[in-house]
Amino acid sequence: MTAHRRVCAGALLCCLGLAAFGLGACQEEGPTRTVEPSRADSAAAAGGMAALVKAAKKEGRLNTIALPRQWASYGALIDGFEKKYGIKVVIDNPYGHSQQEIDAVKRYRGRQRAPDALDVGDSFAQSAARQKLLAPYRVAQFDQIPPEQKDASARWYNNYGGYVSIGCDATRLRTCPESFADLLQPRYKGMVAIHGDPTIAGSAFAAVYAAALANGGSFDDIQPGIDFFARLDKVGNYNRTEPNPAAIAKGRTPISIEWDYLNLEHVDQLRRTGVSWKVSIPFDGSFSQYYAQAINKDAPHPAAARLWEEYLFSPEGQNLRLVAYARPVLMDVMAKNGTLDKALAARLPTVEGTPQFPTAAQLNKALHTMDENWAKAVGG
Repeated sequence: MTAHRRVCAGALLCCLGLAAFGLGACQEEGPTRTVEPSRADSAAAAGGMAALVKAAKKEGRLNTIALPRQWASYGALIDGFEKKYGIKVVIDNPYGHSQQEIDAVKRYRGRQRAPDALDVGDSFAQSAARQKLLAPYRVAQFDQIPPEQKDASARWYNNYGGYVSIGCDATRLRTCPESFADLLQPRYKGMVAIHGDPTIAGSAFAAVYAAALANGGSFDDIQPGIDFFARLDKVGNYNRTEPNPAAIAKGRTPISIEWDYLNLEHVDQLRRTGVSWKVSIPFDGSFSQYYAQAINKDAPHPAAARLWEEYLFSPEGQNLRLVAYARPVLMDVMAKNGTLDKALAARLPTVEGTPQFPTAAQLNKALHTMDENWAKAVGG
């Protein structure tokens, strides 16, 4: 925490909160040192929300990466941000994965095409923070984000998430799998796909973690999940095709292990193709995780990057996540303060029990195990 934040932390929270809800400015108590957006660790440090908006509009552009429009309402979020602020959002490698985002930050450092902001699985966010690639920045709602869903130094914070689920083409399959154990049945030969390579993709990594929980593993031991996919591959059921709507519609990936919000969106996306897509949260491997937001410390458009984060954590941004069935990280807070869209929230599938999350140390251990053993066990 910088000196100016210690001097007037209460005033900053007041100003940030009012600005986020469109209620105008408040009178700050005590002096605040304004810094360039690239060094600002809050909107107040950049001179307040109005100054941040002005600086971002002057930059006129936001570089993003690996944001498919159909993923967790990113299409609506990008359109909303552009309309609200008149800032062009450019998407590089829209179907890329978390590790590729981190690689792009390093590859394009100092260049205008470098990503300004990242959306990565929180295990990858922790890796990027350890590599000192991220800028600390406290969004207005930072203190409302649960402690286990953010970095204490504000280098990353989770924004939305969901549960690992099994999607199935009920048009082609008489019986859909509802558990990881079901996936090994001979009837599913060549059908079971995941979203990417688990060594670089957060969704696929979570699928393996969930498989571990279903097969005697734990947050401390992901190896049973790797062994499960090796077995799935050995019996011929593992399908390496990317399970996007086009592949599903053509019958190339009849079963997909993905986040529930992706599979639930497929229900809507595939309805007009004649595909009846069924979604189940496996009872033997219930696993929940969230995706983190972070700012490239060398962002070519630092003000736009910070304004983008403010937008994603605002009530408008969080409710837009619900449109695509993703669970906003501030959902409980918004339910209490009256800003949650209750109709959208009511569409989410009910999950029994309280979700548990692996610690940073457990995630790091799991990532290391995955890097060491996935290729040897499952291959490319």
